[in-house]
Amino acid sequence: MSAAEPVRTARFYTSARRLPWVIGKFADWKIPFGPFNAVQIGVMSIGGLVLVRTASYWWSWLGPVPVVLWVAALFVCRRHKVAGRTPLGAAVGVGARLLQPGGGRIGGRAARDRRTQILAGTFTLQTLTRETETVAGAARPADAPGRRAARRAARPQPAPPAGVHRPLSPVQAALLTAKGQI
Repeated sequence: MSAAEPVRTARFYTSARRLPWVIGKFADWKIPFGPFNAVQIGVMSIGGLVLVRTASYWWSWLGPVPVVLWVAALFVCRRHKVAGRTPLGAAVGVGARLLQPGGGRIGGRAARDRRTQILAGTFTLQTLTRETETVAGAARPADAPGRRAARRAARPQPAPPAGVHRPLSPVQAALLTAKGQI
């Protein structure tokens, strides 16, 4: 790195980065062996309750081994991460995934397949005459420039009143001459 290049520094000023959620830290005073995070508090309270309630069953043949394992579990949970997440966050994520509908969600609602519908239809075959073939051929979208033009071509044009003659375009005059109508 040359001296001319600036050094890039990234800082995070969110409260979660500066002050993680812990229990047992008040100004300069800390609980002994603390502060504790939420998972440690859960292991401490539930594990301690189970050990005290069941001490009469295990103390005579296991001695202090369950208590030592309980204290070890407290320290294992101190900085433990599951795929970069705290164990409580990972458990909430797994629970949310298990409660999701199998097909996922669309717009916040459970995605469901549509009800099946019976498809019943009829069609008719008919023979085409020359007139219907030419009308059907003229109404094709490939032949006409658009739908509007096809509709205009299919619409009957009113006949001009007798004695009124419209001027013909050169193309119309050539077509009528070719047909022998002029």
